[in-house]
Amino acid sequence: MAKMNINSLIIKDYRKNDCLATQKTNPIQTQSQTQRLSKLFLAVTFLCPSYNLAMQTWTIQKLLNWVTEYLTGKGIDSPRLSAELLLSHVLGLKRIELYTQFDRPVSKQQLDRLHELVKRAGRHEPIAYLVGKTEFYSLEINVTPDCMIPRPETELLVERAIEFLRTHTVRNSTMGNTLQKGRISNGARPGTQFVCDLCTGCGCIAVAIAKNYSGARIIATDICDAALAVAAGNVEKHQLGDRITLLCGDLFDPIISSLDVDKLVPDSDRGFDLIVCNPPYVSTKEYEKLDKNIIDYEPKVALFAGVDGLDIYRRIIEKAEEFLKPDAALMLEIGYAQGRAVKELLEQTGAFAEIKIEKDIHNNDRIATAKKQKVGTRIEK
Repeated sequence: MAKMNINSLIIKDYRKNDCLATQKTNPIQTQSQTQRLSKLFLAVTFLCPSYNLAMQTWTIQKLLNWVTEYLTGKGIDSPRLSAELLLSHVLGLKRIELYTQFDRPVSKQQLDRLHELVKRAGRHEPIAYLVGKTEFYSLEINVTPDCMIPRPETELLVERAIEFLRTHTVRNSTMGNTLQKGRISNGARPGTQFVCDLCTGCGCIAVAIAKNYSGARIIATDICDAALAVAAGNVEKHQLGDRITLLCGDLFDPIISSLDVDKLVPDSDRGFDLIVCNPPYVSTKEYEKLDKNIIDYEPKVALFAGVDGLDIYRRIIEKAEEFLKPDAALMLEIGYAQGRAVKELLEQTGAFAEIKIEKDIHNNDRIATAKKQKVGTRIEK
């Protein structure tokens, strides 16, 4: 019954269009009616499973155009890019290959798969979750709903971390031996710098740093074992298993346990050259106003950080000094208006110098950087 109604609707509209064509009408009006008819036909043939798809030949070009229009109508960000990503995923092609194979017909099986993904995308499910990957710092990173999707803004944190490691003077350190005794890392050589990536999620920061600075040995921690499983896949994907170690636990807790040391005291040569973190930093009010594609699909634990959004910063800043060498750095991604509050937290410890808040290209607070005071120069609270 549904199929017959659909066919009748199409035939009726075609007949109506034929009648209009025989009359003297405004060319612009006729063109508009033709466009509406075309969209109706595409909608019926693609989105309605009861229609016989064999009657319609779907090429890559036709699908790209239709999916783009559909997602635009649903208010999806970057609809053309989203259409390309979905179709590339279904066909197993690179995005550029879509444009070199415009006239290639798409099989019924592939259409069915695309049909389901497009419906989910129209309900604002993130494209990255639908295709299982995203791009970060020019690297392909796997993602699932167990971890937050990497944002372009976080690339600034990676950029600053790499710049610091390339210009930082390496102190003689026992961290390499300590790591090896704790069976955390291997392959450490003279000049190696040790990095801690807290709240690593899918591991994008650790992977990007290791890929772009060969002297880095990284310990990455996360409280969610499911997210760490995604990170492990990305470490393996980029062949960094000998340089990145993943530990499950709350912030610094798994590091202390695995190293079997009670404390990395402030004046010790043991410690990290750099600690980086993109923690949860969304406040209660901000969380309630998040877009549907975030609040409905991304893990709350990776976003929410208490009433003022500063809960995780307080805990990191309170302990960071214990895990840093003198002259080492702490780098944090921060919320768009959290610069002043995070700077005050760093200043209150008396352990950090050269505290800097950097804005992103949109003029929002984005990166907080602080260097640990040299031995004997600690500022008293």
